[in-house]
Amino acid sequence: MSAGEASPILFVEHQTPHTSVTHRVRKVVYAGTTQYQRVELLDTYDFGLCLVLDGKLQSSAFDEWIYHEALVHPAMLTHPHPRRVAIIGGGEGATAREALKHSCVEEAVMVDLDREVVELARRRLRFMHRGALDHPKLKLVFMDGRKFLEEAERGFDVIIVDVTDPLAGGPSYLLYPKEFYDLASSKLTEEGVLATQATSTTYSLECFASIAKTVASSFPIARAYKAWVPSYSSEWGFVIGSKRHDPAKLSAKTIAERLRRRGVKALKFYTARLHRQLFTHPKYLEKALKERGRLIKDDQPIYMPA
Repeated sequence: MSAGEASPILFVEHQTPHTSVTHRVRKVVYAGTTQYQRVELLDTYDFGLCLVLDGKLQSSAFDEWIYHEALVHPAMLTHPHPRRVAIIGGGEGATAREALKHSCVEEAVMVDLDREVVELARRRLRFMHRGALDHPKLKLVFMDGRKFLEEAERGFDVIIVDVTDPLAGGPSYLLYPKEFYDLASSKLTEEGVLATQATSTTYSLECFASIAKTVASSFPIARAYKAWVPSYSSEWGFVIGSKRHDPAKLSAKTIAERLRRRGVKALKFYTARLHRQLFTHPKYLEKALKERGRLIKDDQPIYMPA
């Protein structure tokens, strides 16, 4: 750097107490604090505009579609005909965007604790939600997701949990214990399916394995899967809990037919052929899912390492 040149703006995301990833920032588009969390919109050189909550990168213009397609479509396609969907979290609206691609959906309810984040996304992240936040089939509710499910009177076919990582003192750690998954299961219809993000398979393997074990304690069928997300510098974990249908046994033919019948188009990551590969793990990860992790409880929560 030459004399007189301004110091670069850097965003440092801590993955563990010992490992961090540094992003060079072109411009800080927004920085503020809501009632619940710190919020930043950072225009980065390599990943474009990024939504950052409490120092954790949530979505980037470069690859948000990988995460959101991986989270939503395996669960939606596991259910033979999902009409009613609940999205817990999903502030930038991209999870709703993907769920609403399925023409069979009659109503989607998006429940987010932080109205300010959703309104910021509505204004500044339209390229992510693509109008989904104003879709006539979408109902927005601003409250705690767990309290919403406790009070819900009608069942859902699919529940998608797209919340921030379980951080000590953060707003989402009580959306990972067994008590929450038991509640979610009780609010699903007979063929109901739940999908949740499940943190990094690299930097928080213990957390990933624990979420998988905990979902398995609440559902007769539970399958962990993963996808590489470049902006996260890691494979990212997900878990599906299902009451009747096994997502890992769906054939490419069945998936292709459901995608066609529902009019799901404009996918950039997920395909019928890719589906089963998402559930296929290398030997070390299979071993970790069997041998590591613990049951997460309200009084025994789990937190990310950083």
